[in-house]
Amino acid sequence: MNGKKMVLTFFRQEHVRNDWQVDIAGPSFESFLQDLAGDLLRYGVQLERAENDAITIAINSYADLLNSVRISSPADGFSSLCVGHVIGKSANLDLQEDIRRAVNRVAFAPETIPPEDHNRKVCHNCGCGC
Repeated sequence: MNGKKMVLTFFRQEHVRNDWQVDIAGPSFESFLQDLAGDLLRYGVQLERAENDAITIAINSYADLLNSVRISSPADGFSSLCVGHVIGKSANLDLQEDIRRAVNRVAFAPETIPPEDHNRKVCHNCGCGC
């Protein structure tokens, strides 16, 4: 895992509802990301932050908020996974907690992340015909 590079990309957010608005540019959030990157660096994982203003996600729910944050890990074959795909259902609706869970899962257990629906393959070599 030495030298693994990951990128956390934030898409532009259009807040349809204000109850799911999170300040992803403020000092508290920046401090969280710096701490997360520092923790990962001790294990040889480099985490970078990126912005993608070319794509706008309308935030109608917490799931949309999770969808607006993407994780890339080329070493694991992931070009753009949304946080919600990685973690499934959020336990506490806490964006920082959910980002930490998702990034750690991609960094340390990428084999546990299910493929996206269009990439799923079902075959058990059991002769069932699937």
